[in-house]
Amino acid sequence: MGLNALSRQRARQARSAVTRWWGQARHDTAEDPELVAQLRRRLRRARAAAEREKAEKERLRRELRTTRVSLRNPFPEIELPATVLAVADTVVAEQLSYLRRENLLALAAVVREADLAGREGLVIEAGTALGGSGIVMASAKAPTRTMRVYDVFGQIPSPSDRDGEDVQQRYEVIAAGAARGVGDDLYYGYRDDLLGEVTASYERLGVPLDDHRVELVRGLFQDTLEVDEPVAVAHLDGDWYDSTMTCLERIAPRLVPGGRLVLDDYYHWSGCRTAVDDYFAGRTGFQLEHRARLHVVRR
Repeated sequence: MGLNALSRQRARQARSAVTRWWGQARHDTAEDPELVAQLRRRLRRARAAAEREKAEKERLRRELRTTRVSLRNPFPEIELPATVLAVADTVVAEQLSYLRRENLLALAAVVREADLAGREGLVIEAGTALGGSGIVMASAKAPTRTMRVYDVFGQIPSPSDRDGEDVQQRYEVIAAGAARGVGDDLYYGYRDDLLGEVTASYERLGVPLDDHRVELVRGLFQDTLEVDEPVAVAHLDGDWYDSTMTCLERIAPRLVPGGRLVLDDYYHWSGCRTAVDDYFAGRTGFQLEHRARLHVVRR
């Protein structure tokens, strides 16, 4: 007999036993009003206890939902415009990002908060893949705020000996032409004109580059990432040690008070994690927030 069948059999046996007990109890108490009243009081107390337990479970469910949201999003109270929500939905539907919808909206909230707080500075994305996260961030920011998106717009550069075995193995797959993209689509690094595709995606999703002051900067981070002005928000998705360290060395000193770095790969790739740990070891003036993605806030 299977487990489900056995469970159903035991449930039937239990119901039958309860029915027999209740029938006997009704017979035994028919002539005893005091016992009937006592049983009714016990029943009311049991029902009240069950209602309290039900209410407590619902409270815990609400608290868990709130905790999950706050782990992803440091600003859950910020209401995003419908246009931003629509852009995020399209990014997910078109598989333009490895990030889930809730993580895309968390990035949008970080950008939106910088505007609401009146915080000056650039929005930066370093590493954009198919462009989806950058498009969502651009849709959330004020059109007058400059955003720069840095990427090789091609195959990711090789890791170094500072990256762990996980990174080395992943790169072997990429270099062999065996990597798969979002939803098992063609991996972004194998596309013939990734820059053209990303540019077209901004336009198609209603976030034209010129109208939103977005600049796509092509090349290796060490060759192109020169920051000489304040930074309000930076989303760093460089994967490996060297690229992450380059981003930190060139962006973190420019971060304004209250400005925020969001590191996409801290929990995913050893090289990124080691670079972050090395850079911030003994360094003051920054607060690390361990959320669904690592956030670093300038004090």
